[in-house]
Amino acid sequence: MRTSDFATSFNAVAAEYASARPDYPPALYDALEECFGRPLADAHALDVGAGTGKATRGLGERGVRVTAVEPGDGMAAQLATASPGVPLVRAVGDALPFADGSVDLVTYAQAWHWTRPEVALPEALRVLRPEGGLALWWNTNDRSVGWIDEQVERLRRRLPQHGAHDVTRIVGRHLAALEPALRPVYREVAWSRTVPIATHLANLATHSQFAVLDQVETRPVLAEEEAIVGALFPDGLVEESYVVRLTYLPRPNELTTD
Repeated sequence: MRTSDFATSFNAVAAEYASARPDYPPALYDALEECFGRPLADAHALDVGAGTGKATRGLGERGVRVTAVEPGDGMAAQLATASPGVPLVRAVGDALPFADGSVDLVTYAQAWHWTRPEVALPEALRVLRPEGGLALWWNTNDRSVGWIDEQVERLRRRLPQHGAHDVTRIVGRHLAALEPALRPVYREVAWSRTVPIATHLANLATHSQFAVLDQVETRPVLAEEEAIVGALFPDGLVEESYVVRLTYLPRPNELTTD
C-alpha cells in the first residue's frame, strides 16, 4: 500500500479524528517557546498539515498568529467548522504558497512523516525569517507504561504498519542528509489524559493503519481491544499516557541547500 493512501485515509475519519484524537499539553508550548527563545505571542506561524486544527488552536491560545495549511478536504472542513476565524490555505508542505522570509515559525504537528523531506525542508527554510524556526512534534505512546506497550505489540501483530514510524530515526535522517547547517534541539513532554473507553477505541480507529482497512478487518481488532482494555479499566475510563517528542530547528544563518 502506498504512503499516499495512508496520508489521505484521514479524510474519511476526519470527524472521529477531531473528537477522539488527543490534543497537546500546555507544557509542549512551554517547551516550544523555550526553544524559540522569545515569547510565542504575536509570532506568525504556518501550521502545516494542520488536520482538524488541534495544534492550530493550541498555538492560537498562546497568542500566535496562525495560518493553517491543510490539503485534505475532510480535515480542512473540520478545521474550518471548529476554527472559522483561522486563515486556512489548501496546500502541502512540499509547495508552500508564501513569500520568502515571511513567517517566524513553521510547525508540523503529527504531520512531517507525510512530506517529501527533500522538498519540504528547503520550503520551510525558505519561508522562515532569519530568527525563525521549524518545529516538528508527535504525540507518541508512552511505552514505559506496561499496558500501553502490550497494546502496541498486540496491534503490530495484527496490523504490521501500526506504530511503524521511528520519529527519532526519521527526523535524524532528514536533518543529516538534507541540511548539515541545522542545529536541532530536542525536547520530550510526558502527559496523560483520561477518556471513556469508546473514545480510546475511536482514537485507535483514526490511525491510518486502521483507516485504510475495511470495517470487516478492523472490527474484530477493536473488539479484542475493547475486551482487554475494558478488563484493565472496569470503570470505563482509560488513562492514556503519551510522550510528545519535539524537534526544533532554528533557521541557520548560512544554508547549504539551493
